[in-house]
Amino acid sequence: MARSKADDVLEEIERSAHRRYLPIIGPSRGRVLIEAVRRHRPERILEVGTLVGYSTILMGKELGAGSEIVTIEYDRDEAEQARANIARAELPIEIAVLVGDALEIIPTLEGSFDFVFMDAAKHQYLEYLLLVEGKLRRGGVVVADNVGFMSRSMRGYLDHVRDSGKYESTFHRSGLDGVEVSVKL
Repeated sequence: MARSKADDVLEEIERSAHRRYLPIIGPSRGRVLIEAVRRHRPERILEVGTLVGYSTILMGKELGAGSEIVTIEYDRDEAEQARANIARAELPIEIAVLVGDALEIIPTLEGSFDFVFMDAAKHQYLEYLLLVEGKLRRGGVVVADNVGFMSRSMRGYLDHVRDSGKYESTFHRSGLDGVEVSVKL
């Protein structure tokens, strides 16, 4: 399979992240994210925590034309870097990079989502989920990064997706960290 512009941009971000200690999901945990996108084939994704656009591009590569990613980044400079990286990746989908506090932005979003990826303030994962839960369709997927390393900070979130009866949830370990994949029932 021929390399795409997106592959080149992802590789460049990985090298930069290593040098700059950027907390991207990376290739290892990223495989869990890619598999979830491939398995569930979402058309509309909400991403909370864009950083420099790595995971946006990773997911976007797997989506078909007509799909959309709405991604929220708190830091304006990181959002600008994400926009530049996403543009260079030349993905055939619509991507909106919103800047601001996800807790304020999520309630203003219209329509529903098939998939949510969370990689922002760990202690706020439950708040993000509760704000988007009504917009997540049945069978929709929530993927949360850093669930192994930061599990104490997200105890309320993990209790909710594992014990509320609203989700079927699975932990995927990756080294010292991991990813939680939860399907809305």
